[in-house]
Amino acid sequence: MIHPDTELRFISNEIGYGVVATKFIPAGTVTWVLDQLDREFTPLELQQMAPIYQNILDTYTFRNNKGNYILCWDNGRYVNHSFNSNCLTTAYDFEIAIRDIHPGEQLTDDYGYLNIPLPFRAADEGTRRKIVYPDDLLKYYKVWDNKIKKVFGNITKQQQPLRGLLPEELWDKIENIVAGREEMDSILNNFYYGVPIEISERTV
Repeated sequence: MIHPDTELRFISNEIGYGVVATKFIPAGTVTWVLDQLDREFTPLELQQMAPIYQNILDTYTFRNNKGNYILCWDNGRYVNHSFNSNCLTTAYDFEIAIRDIHPGEQLTDDYGYLNIPLPFRAADEGTRRKIVYPDDLLKYYKVWDNKIKKVFGNITKQQQPLRGLLPEELWDKIENIVAGREEMDSILNNFYYGVPIEISERTV
């Protein structure tokens, strides 16, 4: 489920629709949680579907570390890619804002950690990275872990509208991590190791 202080807006002809903040969302806010209405499809289930459904899932899903396709039931599926994203996923089936997000600003993810099946060239943002690869998580997980760690301590300090979707045992873990009693699990735990080996060997 996407943060309630967001809405779907048309961004541009090139980008299409995106998820935009309607209120200030401070760094450390949980911006999305995998919930009970989100659907999970195995690769076999996807292959057995009619092409019209395959195209929808190809467009709007991400893959988890089992290689299954996750379809968000709400506007979460419209969050766009950015090489300088303001949200990052964690190893705990939720995403957080890694910096302040202001009203009118898009919520963005880096698709490099979403286990995309094939590489694609993204819109040029003036960054060194130009192409999103299926194995970007192997290359950049330490960078992303550090960004998450910088704001992870804010999770228990901010108002969390999605708090009720987090299991109590997970919230206890978050509190232990914030207090230094546990180490934060790496975003690398989300990687699907079914990535073709020839892609893993590319250079950028």
